[in-house]
Amino acid sequence: MKPKKRTAVLFGLRRYIIFFLAMDLIITCCMILFLNTMTRTTGIVLSRAHIEQAAKLTFLNVILLSLICTLIDDIRRRVMIRRPVRQIMNAAECIQKGDFSVRIPALRGIDEMNGFGEIVTCFNQMAEELSGIETLRSDFIANVSHELKTLLAVMQNYGTMLQQPGLSDGQRVEYAKAVTDAARRLANLITNILKLNKLENQQIFPDVKTYDLSEQLCACLLDLENAWEKKELNIETDIEEGVMVESDAELLALVWHNLFSNAIKFTDAHGTVSLALRTAGEYVLVSVSDTGCGISRETGSHIFEKFYQGDTSHAAQGNGLGLALVKRVMDIVGGDISVSSQVGKGSTFTVKICKAHDETS
Repeated sequence: MKPKKRTAVLFGLRRYIIFFLAMDLIITCCMILFLNTMTRTTGIVLSRAHIEQAAKLTFLNVILLSLICTLIDDIRRRVMIRRPVRQIMNAAECIQKGDFSVRIPALRGIDEMNGFGEIVTCFNQMAEELSGIETLRSDFIANVSHELKTLLAVMQNYGTMLQQPGLSDGQRVEYAKAVTDAARRLANLITNILKLNKLENQQIFPDVKTYDLSEQLCACLLDLENAWEKKELNIETDIEEGVMVESDAELLALVWHNLFSNAIKFTDAHGTVSLALRTAGEYVLVSVSDTGCGISRETGSHIFEKFYQGDTSHAAQGNGLGLALVKRVMDIVGGDISVSSQVGKGSTFTVKICKAHDETS
């Protein structure tokens, strides 16, 4: 037995002994007082020996009863409290060591009636969520590591090829472009990681200004012209002109860039990407639609979580941070984002933000 546990047991035993001896003494004194009172009021004469014998019997009976009660209480504690508490503590130690697969078996009978059943249910739910988060984190690290290694390998290989003698001008331009593209993707990856870290740690505060959202959407879409022209996508726009918003233009540009990039990335060649901007009362609604692979209901419930990538076939093109960034920006600027999708037909992301004050007057 460990020293701390032995000390706790001895302390508990001493407390029990002191308590029951005190109760025994009080009850015995009460019994003697009762006998004396009865002798005086009824006239029954009790000898000193009778009173001493009654006191001794009372004392011994109380001690015996106390021991029986202590034994029953100890059994009750072991069955009703210590056993489920020990199970919870052992499971918590496993989680502390990184084993998120541990689960506590469902309690039955007395344990469940004591309220431990609800505690166990909550504990198992927590372990399930932690297990999911750990899986997402592991997947994210694997994806980012793979992306970093791939980009660095591309830069190294093409850099080595550029050093070869006898290359034509066309080959040099092609290899240099490959190195530049890889470096750009690497920079974007690192930038997204740093931005998400700042957003989650409240290190970025919105710089609120009134500006034309219509112009910003068009500019962000044109920035990706090379990407959608390369896949020969059809771009459809329905943009209400002169829509003014009061928000952080830089943060919202990050939202539009990620939504447009995702729509282009998940849409097959010759598909369609649509952008719509309309007002609805005091709000502005921006919808980005595509005719891509779509999102299942299960994926849709996790799509805005950090590290999550629903379509692993496109994992090499991203890192599971884009939509997490979008959701965090929406939380900061006081907007909202939702998604509707149908597998095999495409998805629509809708952003809802407030119009500028002068627009609503």
